[in-house]
Amino acid sequence: NLFGGLVGGVPMCHGAGGLAGHVRFGARTGGAPVMFGIILLVLALFFSGSVDVLLRLFPTPVLGAILFLTGVQLALGSCDFSRDKGERFVTVAVTALALWNVGIAFLFGLLASACVRRGWIRL
Repeated sequence: NLFGGLVGGVPMCHGAGGLAGHVRFGARTGGAPVMFGIILLVLALFFSGSVDVLLRLFPTPVLGAILFLTGVQLALGSCDFSRDKGERFVTVAVTALALWNVGIAFLFGLLASACVRRGWIRL
C-alpha cells in the first residue's frame, strides 16, 4: 500500500474494497464512512459480547453478492472497457494472476501496462 500510490494504485484490502463498496451501493459524500464508523462504535461499545452472533445472522449468499459487486466495481474503475483492448487484457490478466499470487500480479500489471502504453503489445 505504501508504494502502490507511487504508481497510481489505490489501497488494497480494506481501503479499495471499502471505497468501491461504498460507491457501488450509493455513497457519494464523506457522510458514508462517518455513518459506518458510528455503527462500528455502537457495536463495539454496546454489543461487543454478541457481535459474532449478529454477524453470523447475516446471510452468506448476500455477503457473496455484495463482495462480487464490489469486485466488479473495482474492475470497472480500472479501465474503460469499451475503448482500450490493451487495458482490458491487462485487467483480466492481473485479475487471473491475483487469484494465485497478488505480488506477481502486481508486477505483471506494471510491466504489461507499460508495454501496452508503449505499443509493444497490440490487441
